[in-house]
Amino acid sequence: MFDTDETLAAAPPQLEPHDFEKLQEVLKSEGPLSAADWLCAKLESNQDYPALFYALLMKKRIELGISPFPAGPSSDIPREYHEAYEEAIRTAGRKVGELFLAKNDFPRAWTYFNMLGETQLIVDALEKYEPGPEENIQPLIEVALYHQVNIPRGFDLIVDRYGICNAITTYSGFDFSKNLPARQHCIQKLVRSLHAQLVERIRNDLETRGETVPAGASIPIMLEGREYLFEDGAYHIDTSHLNSIVEFSLHLENCPELNLASELALYGSRLSGSFQNQMDPPFENSYADYKVYLDILRGVDVEAGLKHFRDKIDPAFSEEFTLPAEIYVNLLLRLGRMDEARAIAKKYLSEVQGRQMACPGVYELCLQVKDFQGLSDAARSRADGVSFLAALASQ
Repeated sequence: MFDTDETLAAAPPQLEPHDFEKLQEVLKSEGPLSAADWLCAKLESNQDYPALFYALLMKKRIELGISPFPAGPSSDIPREYHEAYEEAIRTAGRKVGELFLAKNDFPRAWTYFNMLGETQLIVDALEKYEPGPEENIQPLIEVALYHQVNIPRGFDLIVDRYGICNAITTYSGFDFSKNLPARQHCIQKLVRSLHAQLVERIRNDLETRGETVPAGASIPIMLEGREYLFEDGAYHIDTSHLNSIVEFSLHLENCPELNLASELALYGSRLSGSFQNQMDPPFENSYADYKVYLDILRGVDVEAGLKHFRDKIDPAFSEEFTLPAEIYVNLLLRLGRMDEARAIAKKYLSEVQGRQMACPGVYELCLQVKDFQGLSDAARSRADGVSFLAALASQ
């Protein structure tokens, strides 16, 4: 069931000469099982846990009356003993993994629990463990994030220890396709962290100017009537961080961080023109458009916001560029307005094929609601005889 390859091996048991003499004595006087028990106890006492793993397997082999060499080939084990030996591997792996966890040695603990396919103990331990300020946290991040044992915890460690810049780089290069909840957590963490940083710096700026800022004042309240905060191209946080995190926030689901992201977008919209990135429609107005998008997701001025984006579709539309329509379809889907989304997709996206889109395609949307007539119409416009006939046959 399991391969016990050399990647699990560690340094040989660090036994003293008298320990070997003791092993010989116990073997001679009490037999191999007692000798194996003595060796296991000694290795555990020495905290030589990798060697303990193999000693426990050796003991089981002795019990079964087969070759005692724990790294021997599986052909050494008669078929009737396979199940018992596999359970011994599990038991030994759990014991050694738990011993490493007790020492907060997460990488080595992960080796054993991963072999067993049992990682929940590490997930829980990572959640509870608080590293010291001088502790090297790279091993924790390696297990939590890159081995994907507890992605949220690993990402939090990066933000809290290495800062927002490193966290943005990590987020941008990470594949969240198999763990969308973890993606949500990471965006939320970035939004909260940048928002807290911005609030603190605006407050400090105002207090330095002799102004009184109410406790808990939001960014909109602190900015109201204070255009001078942005004079001469002034800003309070790294604008590249702001741009990246506001863009990430467009993927947030319904959560409190949407409100914070909207405040970040509002702040960005007040920055001087040199910090307003040139974007393709429908986000050509950068932060101002981001804020409208986020407000729609928050349930604020929804119809006006939808009109804002709907009005961008026709002026920018071409067969090669349909992004405004794709963004609008996504907005409608996120609001649960499937019929409207499908109608827009049919009108503007029916002939799009052979390239990635920012929203589900017409075929997918029609299939979701069994709109085979719509699917056949789209297939006809694409000269797709196979999908056309399949849609007709499904009606």
